Amino acid sequence: MLKAVIAEDEALLRQSLLDQLAKAWPQLQIVAACEDGASALEAIAEHAPDVAFLDIRMPGLTGLEVAAAAAQVSPGTQVVFVTAYDQYAIDAFERGAIDYLLKPVTASRLESTVQRVQERAAAGQVDAAALADLIERMGVLPRRAGDEPTLTWITASAGRETRLILVDDVAYFRADNKYTVVMTAEGEAVIRKPIRELLAALDPAHFRQIHRSTIVNLKAIASIVRDDTGRGVVRLKHRPETLTVSQPFMALFRHM
Repeated sequence: MLKAVIAEDEALLRQSLLDQLAKAWPQLQIVAACEDGASALEAIAEHAPDVAFLDIRMPGLTGLEVAAAAAQVSPGTQVVFVTAYDQYAIDAFERGAIDYLLKPVTASRLESTVQRVQERAAAGQVDAAALADLIERMGVLPRRAGDEPTLTWITASAGRETRLILVDDVAYFRADNKYTVVMTAEGEAVIRKPIRELLAALDPAHFRQIHRSTIVNLKAIASIVRDDTGRGVVRLKHRPETLTVSQPFMALFRHM
């Protein structure tokens, strides 16, 4: 039985894809249905699925970034991108002969995609070169009109104080239940926003998720060292503690 991971940040669309796949491919085992790229990457590393259906635009790690890392941690996984109408992305997928599903997903398109995935799986074929070329050519997806601007300042609580913190001064963010701990050179504060929502508002050029529960400011990194287990250890410029980069996320730093 073939295995799959699904990543879609909108709950209704995620459930719709699950329902459609149950009809089009009842033998497929869905081992994880994820709401963000970080969870999807960890699920791919854990389960090494035969196919991953990845929403191309998600908070934090995009579908492209997940696919790039997945090629390292699970090279046998086929990727099918799921996208809203975005001619830039669609043109790139078609030029690279990469499977994609256009939202809203139609039954006929899903059936033809499933057939191609099954045929490649039976033949043991994963076109890693085509996927790598696509990712290199697309690079960072352009921001869409209407996308909210990235955060510049955040309001955080430190004891009885309320602080206005410049985002560039943040060394890293760490998830803490429904809150997020904000670490700067001066100490920690707390914001009432889960890390998944925070990811969508941060500039991806400056902030990277290195673990499901940790986002680091690239400007705050002094060095990254890989340990014997394949995980990374981040040393910071102005903080004494180190941060762990989980093994799947190390692939994101390969070309930096």
